[in-house]
Amino acid sequence: MKRQKSSKKSVYLDHNATTYARGEVVSAMEPYFTEKFANPSSLHFLGRENREAVERARKEVGSFINAGEREIIFTSGGTESNNLAVRGALRALERPLSKCHIITSTIEHPAVQNTFISLERDGAEVDRVECDSSGVVKIEMLEDLIRPDTVLVSIMTANNETGIIQPLKEIASRLSGRGIILHSDAVQCVGKIDVDVEILGVDLLSISAHKFYGPKGTGALYIRKGISIEPVYTGAAHEFSLRPGTENVPSIVGLGRACDISKAMLDGEIDRIGRLRDRMEEILLKKIPDIRIIGKNTARVPNTSSIILYGVDGEAAVLNLSALGFCISSGSACSSGKSGASAVLKAMGLEAELAKSVIRVSLGIRNTGSDIESFALALAGVVKRLREISPSGS
Repeated sequence: MKRQKSSKKSVYLDHNATTYARGEVVSAMEPYFTEKFANPSSLHFLGRENREAVERARKEVGSFINAGEREIIFTSGGTESNNLAVRGALRALERPLSKCHIITSTIEHPAVQNTFISLERDGAEVDRVECDSSGVVKIEMLEDLIRPDTVLVSIMTANNETGIIQPLKEIASRLSGRGIILHSDAVQCVGKIDVDVEILGVDLLSISAHKFYGPKGTGALYIRKGISIEPVYTGAAHEFSLRPGTENVPSIVGLGRACDISKAMLDGEIDRIGRLRDRMEEILLKKIPDIRIIGKNTARVPNTSSIILYGVDGEAAVLNLSALGFCISSGSACSSGKSGASAVLKAMGLEAELAKSVIRVSLGIRNTGSDIESFALALAGVVKRLREISPSGS
């Protein structure tokens, strides 16, 4: 007996977790799975054709963030890029970890936070700069933490849960001339806002393709010319001897194509999605009493809205909305399956129970005005029902 397809229309509003791959990206990748399958390190003509495809993609990624093509290293995604940046930079210093002081923030993605926890176990000293109630890192505190043995600062470009954009340009200015490497996890903003490594002043920057309509399992690390990095695992001399292993040509081609398309369409998409997000928040604030938009008056990536639903469990809201065909998140999808309140929200000063009432809505290029209106109506109904059955009666 054939299973019937559901007639329920789904509305996907979880683009910070992942996006679909654009049709043009998939089409660009397809030949490299079947016809153009050669190893790009091979000297024959098929290998050379694939090497040209990899280098073309490298140029496309570099152009997208205003970097030189030889400043781009391909990886398996944001997590590997973060590890290669941080661990690779420390290895290149050729000094014991016990003599390395590092500064990061309390609102970093687990790919960065857990890397530093691991390095602390191995002897490095890590200080974590706090953020204010809006989710912006405290620059003065960061500067006060700098010591003569500070070798690396790692601050994300935009937060994955709140969308809050961090003042990287000013941080880079404060670090200028001190010999301190500045790394930024830019996974949640490349493809959503204009990212220019020269304007930001970063030395290392991490990218992931699946956050802006490219394939999963591929990414890149920008390494400013003159910054030394050592590989974090051993093998052959791929990717300028920094990332061993046969290149994932189809996905690299897909990442390059995603960058090329986003570069051409970015300004229009930023404007449209930003207006859509603002309209959604306006409707929600009118329809649902006792809610708050986190960072509403703070610089955010245009697609992200983090909302406190007072008196409502965020996960319960997500599950109820899922039953109605709406896909959102109660926090970072990278931490799904773990109980407890978001570390990012607690770092912003929210009490644990209140942090559990937060949902994250992240829009994408397929979303329409009709989507956000139907979502707002559905959320209003869910919140009303959950508050009615809440033990507190709130």
